[in-house]
Amino acid sequence: MVFSRFMSIFLTVVFLIGVLAGPGLEACTCILVGKKASTDGSTTTSHTCDSRIDRTWMEIVPGAKYRKGSTCGVYLGSRFTRYPGDTAGVRLMGEIPQVRETFGYLNSAFPCMNEKQLAIGESTFGGRVELRNKDAFFSCEELCRFALERASTCREAIRLIDELTRKFGYNDGGECLMFADPDEIWHFEIIGSGKDRVGAVWAAQRIPDDHVGVTANASRIMEIDPDDTENFMVSENVFDVAIENGWYDPGSGEVFRFCYAYDPGGRASMAARRREWRVLDLLAPSIGLDPNSENYPISVKPDTLVTVRQVMEVFRDTFEGTEFDMTKFMYVEGEDGKFEKSPYANPFMHYDLMPLMKVNGGWGKMGERCIARYYCAYITVTQSRGWMPDPVGGLVWFGWDNPAMTAFTPLYCGISDLPESWKLSGRQAFDRDCAWWGFNRVADLSAQKWGQMRVDVDSVRVAFEDRAFDDQADLEKKAMALFEKSPKKARKLLTGYSCGFAEETTAAYWDLGDHLWWKYTGKF
Repeated sequence: MVFSRFMSIFLTVVFLIGVLAGPGLEACTCILVGKKASTDGSTTTSHTCDSRIDRTWMEIVPGAKYRKGSTCGVYLGSRFTRYPGDTAGVRLMGEIPQVRETFGYLNSAFPCMNEKQLAIGESTFGGRVELRNKDAFFSCEELCRFALERASTCREAIRLIDELTRKFGYNDGGECLMFADPDEIWHFEIIGSGKDRVGAVWAAQRIPDDHVGVTANASRIMEIDPDDTENFMVSENVFDVAIENGWYDPGSGEVFRFCYAYDPGGRASMAARRREWRVLDLLAPSIGLDPNSENYPISVKPDTLVTVRQVMEVFRDTFEGTEFDMTKFMYVEGEDGKFEKSPYANPFMHYDLMPLMKVNGGWGKMGERCIARYYCAYITVTQSRGWMPDPVGGLVWFGWDNPAMTAFTPLYCGISDLPESWKLSGRQAFDRDCAWWGFNRVADLSAQKWGQMRVDVDSVRVAFEDRAFDDQADLEKKAMALFEKSPKKARKLLTGYSCGFAEETTAAYWDLGDHLWWKYTGKF
């Protein structure tokens, strides 16, 4: 029993120190689902904002009309702001011509869906640092914003990004954007063209309608065919920049592969590759992918049609039940003298402090890295459905903090407002008026005794998600009928529902946090 007490204390301290230390790298996972791979014909993209510095509030940005000759600012640092209108730490990179009309969109740290059902997920891959021009206008999140303000399809968004970066430049590192509109899904990767150059290098590959795709912080695009315009879109300089820098020799006889030219270190990262394998293996286990392979298909046909809820569950995955389960060695002695997995064992511990967990390679100093992360700011899983009016068909399933412990809230792209608690930042201090803190507190508390507290968390989150999916068909039927008579009233109905659901889940998570604190530390 001495060993048991020691391990319990040790594991808890390790986790707490890890939370305080925070990760040294951001990391995001995205999953795409084509319309013929989903159960209902919708397309899906997604994004886990795995970061302890990105903002923890949301807003609805309405569409607007502008006078001819208007200009608009391009900014750097908006994703770290504390509240709407906050300019502290935000840098104006320059002014460009404004369009006559912009679309409204749901704005998180990375804008996620506009009123035309165009949705975006994001994942950083870094790539060649020598290609980065920090003085250029556009960052990744600003490209997302302008795409959602000005485009209604994946192809339009990609062409717009090409136009903007050619004229005004790209200042970020390598990024992947996963686009979805009601008809198509596209995997897009972009990187700078040189530290003193205006422009960008990029490639985009269409994912087949009956496939699912994934990205996890490493470039994924391999061979490209610029002549196949149905399935590929590429920048004019995609080959030239690699050739002039000696990253590709056209006379070698080897096939040009985008990921090896512009992100050679990405395919070495087990933290990226293992997530790619896990997502594809969960959705298409019959393929039998090798978890130790260097490369996987950019997309696969799933064994069965995929539901939105399945995608949510994939994001909750921690490799439990696999040989890469990082809690499998954390056993303690029970009352009967037998060893059993410690209730304190959890997959969210800080890797630098757990030498035993540095197995099977890893990302930097880290070992295995599962899909769900304790430092996730928020997660989005979207649905775009072309057979419905846009305000009803576009849906963002939104969750605060760790995907393994959050409850997803349905936010329709036609809504006009959010609860006040969802518009408040939680980065400065603990704040009971900020919704994110309610979910963050539950996630961090329950990780202390993951083996037991997860049951309490599941009892709350599952009930809310059951209700959301049970409500969905009737709500959307009413909204579509109302939309034919009065689009304004349909938007009001959806806004009331989404805001009400968001407020209820937030209140329930505050109560859940109080319950966990009492049950596991104060109950006698």
